[in-house]
Amino acid sequence: MVADPSECQAFLDENPDIQFVEVFFTSMTGVPRGKRLRRHELMPIYEYGRFLPGSILVVDTNGADCEETGLVWEDGDADRRARPVPGTLKPAPWLGSDVAQVMLSMYELDGTPNDLDPRHVLKRVLDRFAADGLTPVVACELEYYLVDLERDAEGALQPARSALTGQRPTGVQVYGLPELEACGPFLRELWATSDVLEIPLEGAISEFAPGQVELTLKHKPDALEAADDAVIYKRAAKGVALRHGCEATFMAKPWADRAGSGFHLHVSVNDASGNNLCASDDVAGSPLLRHAIGGMKALLGDCMAILAPNANSYRRFKANSYAPVAPTWGVNNRTVSLRVPAGAPPTRHVEHRVAGADANPYLVMAAILACVHHGITGQIDPGPPVSGDGYAAAKAMNVRLPSNWFAAVDLFDGSRVLRKYLGERFVDMFVQVKRTEQARFNEVVTALDIDWCLRNA
Repeated sequence: MVADPSECQAFLDENPDIQFVEVFFTSMTGVPRGKRLRRHELMPIYEYGRFLPGSILVVDTNGADCEETGLVWEDGDADRRARPVPGTLKPAPWLGSDVAQVMLSMYELDGTPNDLDPRHVLKRVLDRFAADGLTPVVACELEYYLVDLERDAEGALQPARSALTGQRPTGVQVYGLPELEACGPFLRELWATSDVLEIPLEGAISEFAPGQVELTLKHKPDALEAADDAVIYKRAAKGVALRHGCEATFMAKPWADRAGSGFHLHVSVNDASGNNLCASDDVAGSPLLRHAIGGMKALLGDCMAILAPNANSYRRFKANSYAPVAPTWGVNNRTVSLRVPAGAPPTRHVEHRVAGADANPYLVMAAILACVHHGITGQIDPGPPVSGDGYAAAKAMNVRLPSNWFAAVDLFDGSRVLRKYLGERFVDMFVQVKRTEQARFNEVVTALDIDWCLRNA
């Protein structure tokens, strides 16, 4: 579905001060890329679209071409057509009072949805639910750090200073109120900005490390729109943070000795009448919820390349860290990968706790919902829930998730189920992009290489 030109005209009429518009597309790596245009250039995008090079679909996380995909030289770096996403044309107040933004999605020149666009990959999965009269209901929960714009004397990151005291936070202080008050000006502007963007951003908590916060987006019965919200929210958080003299980083593990940042996805499934099919007086949920968990558990390893897309992502998975390390599930238990939270019977759902905050929201939802659908249609039994320490249970069962980037990409490449849901071409291209990134990552000689090998090799 593409936006109608009337949406553009109404916006321009209501916002005469807007002179510039940033248009952006989100590629496989989750990084928004696009252009800043002048006011008069906006309407033609709604009428005809904007032509962008197909290679942008498969750039690496730094925006460099991945020539091995065949979409650079062999394809003549040919254009595709980008069209506006309905409802995403909004002011972008962190960029100035005269700037707006609109999200784009990619199509072939004949109007066919491009199968490498992460939005269309998610839509492909959602179509499976719709065909069965089902609707996933999802909510995104993102953790991230506010860090100083300046590094320390050794080049390491530093937590941002308190807006109240000017001091850097040092202790954990999970759920600490003074820690939230210290970043109060940032949060106040972030909430106000989210209201302008019509993003349902809810409360904040101080997380399990100095300078780390978590905010949740409200549940939505439109997973595609919820993913749009998550992408726009991350962009807004980064922009607002810069206005407050710091950076918001969604890096999975900025410090080795501090908590990583996760992206928890809450999922339930409605029927055609809007009833929660996961609802049950049983604290473990309905049979359908168990089957959904069974699918998530069975394919968790296959999904890791999506849920943990970078080398740094795997530093987050450590025992007793609140980051899961094995395909486990439980009820009211934060030491497992798949948690059925406490709550009233009508609210039963599962919280998928594995993805890192660095992951692409479209692809995280696509992969997890593919697992949910696979579990429901196959009536997969997840086995008994874990009680108590999920880390100890995983050790006793001798089960683990892929522990490094390379193994995860290989496992994803070989997943027949995910190829069926996400598309053969998408999986092939995603794997190629990640293997290109891996090669580039390994080419760098680090300080640790020198420390370990200069005299010992």
